[in-house]
Amino acid sequence: MARSAAQARVPGGPSLLSIGQVLAKLNPEFPDLTPSKLRFLEERQLVSPARTESGYRKFSAADMERLRFVLTMQRDHYLPLKVIRGYLAEMDAGRTPELPGGSVPSPSMLSSERRFTKDELIREAGANALLLGDAVSASLILPSDVYGEDALAVLKSLVELQRSGIEPRHLRGFRAAAERELGLIENALMPVSRRKDASSRARAAEMAREIAGQLEVVRSSLIRSALTRLDS
Repeated sequence: MARSAAQARVPGGPSLLSIGQVLAKLNPEFPDLTPSKLRFLEERQLVSPARTESGYRKFSAADMERLRFVLTMQRDHYLPLKVIRGYLAEMDAGRTPELPGGSVPSPSMLSSERRFTKDELIREAGANALLLGDAVSASLILPSDVYGEDALAVLKSLVELQRSGIEPRHLRGFRAAAERELGLIENALMPVSRRKDASSRARAAEMAREIAGQLEVVRSSLIRSALTRLDS
């Protein structure tokens, strides 16, 4: 999947971007992206920038597309890097793989996440201001001036749940459960998070996503088991 540094050595050119230029383009979407995280992603073979004769990294448009995909899968789907790397390896081999939870568009099809004002969010979700207010009160959606697609997905689900008689106030325990899971993750990461170097911070962030993914597997399995008992 990844090109070696020797294979990728090319002279710098106007179509290739430096690390600083990459950060300038991607930081508005991914404010936690840093030079050390870019190097970490390269170490994990998620992206393989070209090198100039002097050894400076240079990123192509395809590298940018790939980076945006990786960062979006981490942020919006909480997928560990090894899962994303396996998916990209399948794509590079000409296959059409699926990620856990269903199919995901290829990097070339992935666009920037949309943002919504309060009124736009309500309209897109087919909700009303009262339901959004109840969702915020129940800590299911964080109050904001601008909302992302995750908030839209939650509000759409709340619209459907309301049709079955399930209101946001019935789901207050979800926030408490999420906070308990966060506590588990923080305790597990303590040995790594005590180190203050950039590499350790990047590894801690990746470990957090991996642990969150495993907790999601356990939670989904418990729900499926409970549904099976209902059917029997």
